[in-house]
Amino acid sequence: MTWKSPPQLPDDPMAEDDVTPDRLPEHIAIIMDGNGRWARKRGLPRIAGHRAGVGALRNIVRVCAAKGIRVLTVYAFSSENWNRPRNEVSRLMDLFMSSLQREVDELHENNIRLRFIGDLQAFPDKLRDAIHSAELLTSGNTGLQFVVAANYGGRWDITRACRQLIKKVQEGQLQAEAIDEERLQACLSLADLSDPDLFIRTGGEKRISNYLLWQLAYTELYFTDRLWPEFGEEDLGQALAWYAGRERRFGRTSEQIKRSDHA
Repeated sequence: MTWKSPPQLPDDPMAEDDVTPDRLPEHIAIIMDGNGRWARKRGLPRIAGHRAGVGALRNIVRVCAAKGIRVLTVYAFSSENWNRPRNEVSRLMDLFMSSLQREVDELHENNIRLRFIGDLQAFPDKLRDAIHSAELLTSGNTGLQFVVAANYGGRWDITRACRQLIKKVQEGQLQAEAIDEERLQACLSLADLSDPDLFIRTGGEKRISNYLLWQLAYTELYFTDRLWPEFGEEDLGQALAWYAGRERRFGRTSEQIKRSDHA
């Protein structure tokens, strides 16, 4: 079955300026795809695309904070990205480190809380220390929660949660029969946050690539051909307008939704 990209605007068009705060998503999750292709089109090394992607991310974080989005989660480095050429991985680690050191103070000044999810033990000690310091510095901020998924995989997340529950059963803290969706979800990386309302993937691919597999169960999926370094405020506005035109039923019928809205 081939998935088609959603239109840039819903069937009943809603302009970006018409999207009221109550129609905005609370939590946006993004796969920032297309950095390498952006660089290749310009005859540049792949790392140049990743650097340009950092600039695009900085802008999107700014826009989300200004619009009052509560949570932005981005896929910065997947558990499968270790399979890329060693030189590229090394340069990505350097870029990760330099970007974190350069941006954290501005994030803090703008009341943005920075968090990381994933198996961070695989990263160099220096990078892990910088991540810990950034999280600690911004931990008290009450604005946008900016979550960076690094060395993250959805299957890893679910497997880790299962291991935590198994350990509790083995230690006699929990009966196996008591394990349900709620208890498993409480062990996942984003347990204290609402599930994403809107998922955005740039670069034209139509898959979720082992990203937040549990959390995306009822998320609205938006795909765009725009390469990540080119994705800007106008593109985000189109995605938000598309989302605002969606009817989120969560398994219910349209008639049930209408009745509950008028109750």
